[in-house]
Amino acid sequence: MIGVFDSGYGGLTVLKPLLKALPEYDYLYLGDNARAPYGIRSQETVEKYSEEAVEYLFKKGASLIITACNTVSALALRHLQQKYLRNPGIKNRKILGVVKPVAEEAVKLTRRGRIGVVGTRGTVDSKAYDAELKNLNNQIKVFSRACPLLVPFIEEHWHHKPEARKILKKYLLPLKSTNIDVLILGCTHYPLMHKEFQKYAGKRIKVLDTGDIVASSLKDYLKRHPEIEKVLEKKGRREYLTTDSPERFKEFANKELGLNIKEVKKVEIWK
Repeated sequence: MIGVFDSGYGGLTVLKPLLKALPEYDYLYLGDNARAPYGIRSQETVEKYSEEAVEYLFKKGASLIITACNTVSALALRHLQQKYLRNPGIKNRKILGVVKPVAEEAVKLTRRGRIGVVGTRGTVDSKAYDAELKNLNNQIKVFSRACPLLVPFIEEHWHHKPEARKILKKYLLPLKSTNIDVLILGCTHYPLMHKEFQKYAGKRIKVLDTGDIVASSLKDYLKRHPEIEKVLEKKGRREYLTTDSPERFKEFANKELGLNIKEVKKVEIWK
């Protein structure tokens, strides 16, 4: 089973392309909506919450976990991998993030070597994308901007309203002046405003589609790691879990992403 973990609804923008690209696998989605957003939390808190989520997913039968949340990938992924995977005897479990595949795609596409990153304060302050991009090419110039007001607008279904577009335009203005040619959406909520991002970024800037990139990367990863691929069940089952309101989760998933989810279960993952 493939587990997809996010602090809330945002990871559904990663899950949907995964379901399209790799529909044969079983998926278990966990949204920690009761404690969202993670982007305003300290690294210590994000690590603690992430540990609880990962342990829960492993106990539920996940062999491969994708930390769809950019904040978790930025602040806690290495910690999670060291804590749960460092035993050399563990070969049939993996924890993957979203920062690395997106950074690789950005480096591949940039022509000027100037890349923009937008995300939560936690993701931007961690400089995880900066480090990954410079690790791939130390000549890359990275320009980051925290956009904390966008997630509340998206979760309240206000992201297509004039107020949200006005705020987005203000967030992007300083980045456009840096002459970037690729923009990374470093928050899983932001793809729900992809059209608006592309509109205000302009034709000279390529706004990356995080979900499609992660899906393509996972497809390639499973080809290169048959030891993981062979332990994943292929019955096409889907299960959706949230730590808060199942009704709100289902409404958001169906209205904003068209997932047609029939059932969402409320769970407690904390000790």
